Amino acid sequence: MKHYINKQKGYSNKVPRDLWIKCPYCKANLYKKKILPYFECPNCHYDFQLKAMEKLKLYTKQFEPLDSNMEVSLKNIKFPNYKEKLSVAKKKTQLNDAILTGIGNIKGFKIAIGVLDPYFIMGSMGTVVGKKLVDLFDTASSKGLPVILLISSGGARMQEGIFSLMQMINVSDAVIRHSKKGLFYLSILSDPTMGGVSASFAFQADVVLAEPHARIGFAGPKIIKNVSSEEFPTDFQRAEYLMKHGLVDNIIRRSQQLDIIADLLKIHVK
Repeated sequence: MKHYINKQKGYSNKVPRDLWIKCPYCKANLYKKKILPYFECPNCHYDFQLKAMEKLKLYTKQFEPLDSNMEVSLKNIKFPNYKEKLSVAKKKTQLNDAILTGIGNIKGFKIAIGVLDPYFIMGSMGTVVGKKLVDLFDTASSKGLPVILLISSGGARMQEGIFSLMQMINVSDAVIRHSKKGLFYLSILSDPTMGGVSASFAFQADVVLAEPHARIGFAGPKIIKNVSSEEFPTDFQRAEYLMKHGLVDNIIRRSQQLDIIADLLKIHVK
C-alpha cells in the first residue's frame, strides 16, 4: 500500500493513495469502499471494469475452467512487439488470453459461462478467444447447458489481423449450433463492447442485457463522425441510447443481475 510521505520530517502519515476513485461516467470522486462489492457507482450506477477473475466471483463460486492452458500460436503472426504485449497482459490478468471460460452454477442452475477481460489487450478477440468461445458453446450444446457471456471488449484484435476477423464467423456458427438445440444464450454487455465482438456474438443472444452507461457500438464515435460528417447525440453508443432504439432488451445494474439471470434461467431452461 502506498502512502504520502513527508520527506522533511522523515515520516509517513499513512494515508493510502488508493482510497478514492473517479467514476468514468459522472466524474464523481468516490470513496473506494463505497463502490464495493459490485464496483458500482452509487451516484449514476456505472459499473466499473473488472478483471475476468474478479467479475466471475460475483456470479458463481462453483467453476470448472475450460481450455485454461490454451495459448496463441505466433507462427504466422509477425506484428511488432506482440509477444511482449502478450507477456505483459498475462502477468496483469493471470490469464493466458482475454477470456475465462468454464462450467459454473448460478442459483442452482448449471451453466456454461465466459468472461472477457478488458485488462488483457482490451478484452480483444484473437484466435484463442475465438477457439475458447467455440469450445464453450459446443460443450454447452453437448451437455444441454445455457450459455452466459459477460462481455467487455474493444473488438477483434488487430495484432492477429485476418486470423482474428475469422473468429467472428467461427463463434457465430457455434452460437447457431447451440441455438438449434433449443438452448438459451444470454449476453451481458459491459463498458466497452465494440468492434467485431459487438458485430458478431454479443448481439446474437436470445436476451441481450447491458450495464448502465456502457459504451456499445462498432466503430468509435470520432471515426463515424469523420466518415459521415454528422453530429451525434451526447449519449450516442451508450446502453440507454441502444435500448431506446431496440438494440438492447434491458439495462440492469450489476448488483441486480444475479436475480434477473436466475429469473431468465427459470423461464428458458427445462
